[in-house]
Amino acid sequence: MITKKQMQDLARKHGTPLFIMDHDEIRRNYATFKKYMPRVQAYYAVKAEPMPEIVGTLYKAGASFDVASMPEFKIVHKYIKHMPAKKRQDWIWDKIIYANPIKPWETLKELDQYKPLVTYDNLEEVRKIKKFAPHAGLALRIRVPNTGAVVELSSKFGAAPGEAVDLILAAVKEGLGVEGLSFHVGSQTTNFENFVQAINIAADIFNEARSRGYHKMNLLDIGGGYPAPYDATVKPFQELAKKINAELERLFPDPAVEILAEPGRFMIATAGTSVVRINGKTVRDGKVCYYVNDGVYHTYSGIIFDHQHCHLYPFRKGAKEQICGVFGPTCDALDVISMSENLPPDLALGELLYSPNMGAYSHASSTLCNGFPPAIVVHVNR
Repeated sequence: MITKKQMQDLARKHGTPLFIMDHDEIRRNYATFKKYMPRVQAYYAVKAEPMPEIVGTLYKAGASFDVASMPEFKIVHKYIKHMPAKKRQDWIWDKIIYANPIKPWETLKELDQYKPLVTYDNLEEVRKIKKFAPHAGLALRIRVPNTGAVVELSSKFGAAPGEAVDLILAAVKEGLGVEGLSFHVGSQTTNFENFVQAINIAADIFNEARSRGYHKMNLLDIGGGYPAPYDATVKPFQELAKKINAELERLFPDPAVEILAEPGRFMIATAGTSVVRINGKTVRDGKVCYYVNDGVYHTYSGIIFDHQHCHLYPFRKGAKEQICGVFGPTCDALDVISMSENLPPDLALGELLYSPNMGAYSHASSTLCNGFPPAIVVHVNR
């Protein structure tokens, strides 16, 4: 784990705003996932932070990859393009899933040469895949409960369970191969029963498909949603793993059925740290307010896009903490990191603050609002 002294040294060397990714922490998180869910193949959700350096570390660790765009696919492909053609093709089939149910036809045309596994959830997508990527394998994305997830996804994606087998057979009728099912219980899911219900729904669909004559499904993608330990209210990953393992053993005991998952946040949230500088200070309505050089249009974008609660901490002990406001650098009134952050009121201009657990869905969605560039990225312990 990176120390406060290391953060300060890196800030002095590289400047701020600074975004630090600790690759030792990434490797630890991957090892934890594999330890507690040994049957499940972990496909890192590249969207969580699509940095080639992160993909490289996980590639070397043995991870697989969930991509949702052609640029994400190419980040992964860079690490395997040196392989002989047959080995590269087998690796793509075994280690990449294109898990965006709706794909532009230009993307499908480009993907077809790689013969990947892709998800779908409607008949129009079947027709598109048949026309533009007939060599792809398919996994049907189904709609499952997202109760208690910080970011709900089932309103946008997923076939209703009642129409699932019809969509499987429709794809087969078009000459496509349906390898299995996919679902997503929502991002940062703290309601572990979502996974239990989803696995049960998937098992019912497998059984219905067999009863209607289709016996070629051998894959279940249990998606993402594995919560990062942002605070003490998040239950340990071991508890979730125990529930998932028990349901998989009960309902999918056949080892021929491959189980994969798409952890993104879980892999990298705790690996990222933001370091910011105080550029301004005032008192508004009796409250001390700090203005820092990063905000919701940059590294703290998760506050807007991801319902994240980001906390900032000083590098020194100051006066007794009180509730302070913290604002980002842009002139937009939306650029508020917190209106109720516990900080010393005597911090001075130029002092630094840091935010831990910032690795996921942060720098990935930075913008150029007001012309402010994204934070400087530094990778440590690679």
